[in-house]
Amino acid sequence: MPPVESRYRHIPAIHRLLELPTLQAAAEDLGHPPVMDACRRAVDRLRDRVGSGELEEDAIEDACDALEGEILRSLRATTDPAYPAVINATGVLLHTNLGRAPLSPQFSPSLASYLALEYDVAEGRRGQRLAPIVRRIARVCGAPSAVMVNNNAAALLLLLSAHTRGREVVVSRGELIEIGGSFRLPEVMAASGTILAEVGCTNRTHLADYAAAINESTAAFMVAHQSNFRIVGFTTGPSVRELAELAHARGLPLFVDQGSGALHDLRRWGLPPEPTVASLLEAGADVVCFSGDKLLGGPQAGLIVGRSEWVEPLGRHPLYRALRPDKTALVLMDSVLRAHHGDHLEEIPLYSMLEIPLEALKRRAGRIGRRLRAAGVPARGLATRAALGGGTTPDETMPSYGLAVPGGQRLTQLLRAFDPPVISRIEDDEVVLDLRTVPPDQDRTLEDALISAYSGLQANQDAGA
Repeated sequence: MPPVESRYRHIPAIHRLLELPTLQAAAEDLGHPPVMDACRRAVDRLRDRVGSGELEEDAIEDACDALEGEILRSLRATTDPAYPAVINATGVLLHTNLGRAPLSPQFSPSLASYLALEYDVAEGRRGQRLAPIVRRIARVCGAPSAVMVNNNAAALLLLLSAHTRGREVVVSRGELIEIGGSFRLPEVMAASGTILAEVGCTNRTHLADYAAAINESTAAFMVAHQSNFRIVGFTTGPSVRELAELAHARGLPLFVDQGSGALHDLRRWGLPPEPTVASLLEAGADVVCFSGDKLLGGPQAGLIVGRSEWVEPLGRHPLYRALRPDKTALVLMDSVLRAHHGDHLEEIPLYSMLEIPLEALKRRAGRIGRRLRAAGVPARGLATRAALGGGTTPDETMPSYGLAVPGGQRLTQLLRAFDPPVISRIEDDEVVLDLRTVPPDQDRTLEDALISAYSGLQANQDAGA
């Protein structure tokens, strides 16, 4: 074997690499420093491999030839978006792993400019950040007062920290929920300094259980939405109205963690009803908190609405500054709330997807399927069931339609490797792509992804054969 020093002679100098047309173009696009750094790191790795004796003489030349591609891949990995856009073909409208509610690009034009975030334009002096959005939230929800924080866990933490620290809050055992991201209600309550008073049993809790739990340390009753599960069969529980009447008779408030952010009757879209925010307030709840990026269809946020005596102090609480939303969330939420208030739900992508008729999905699947089959992809139309997701109506689905393509796990991997990635699901070893969650303007891209991925699948199979 030749000495190590002679084997190093094959490794190109960095300035030679930088003269390659592809890397010159990368330097113009990304700047010289990151391209220089990527070249240095690639050359250093190759020198380490040569020095360790890992590569034979002929393999060194091959590795040198591969440097250009390695550097370009490294640059893509470091400059691609941290959170790339994807095509959601799963049929889950509020897919937690894919960002829950998608937002319309028309919702954020003011973010490209300075905006009156904490400035009173009429008075020409500093204003209050929350004041404009509070009025809009309260009007849309039919509530006397409102506060907005950065998510619903924060909403609950702030509410309890402000009003029940060191005292007991009574909750049914059937509502001690754990949802995605390890949100556990008992742990959030403990973090707020609140003492949990469990009542009833997992499946049956009676009004008398709440009454028996009241003592001098009781601060409130609380109802938690069973967002991602259902208890069925031999079950019972008091209504919000009954709980509110008991709580108020004993001088206590009733807090409701509604979770889903339902402002409308879901039966409008053929789904079982969720209690709306307005109906809970009308039934006597003193405070209702809920998510902004579920059925509200907006950005991640936690909204707290209800009686002024319980809600207004939250914006002045020391914890609020750590939990307050930034300008991006405020601007996006304002746009979403205006769409709800004007009943322009078609402007909100979530509701636009819910409104698509089944026949329209079938026609799209037919068009896409014909083009795919003409390109050699054996796609077929398939009746599917879409789900709201995000912990809402967990045991209910809605009719939908899509495409099925043979290929199993390998095809899903190839689809995820496309730009943009396509996220699908597998049923009976077929890749299923539900069109309810794919906007029509993504149909052509979906076709290109399937043609590319299926071609790659066939090439792999031929190579394996």
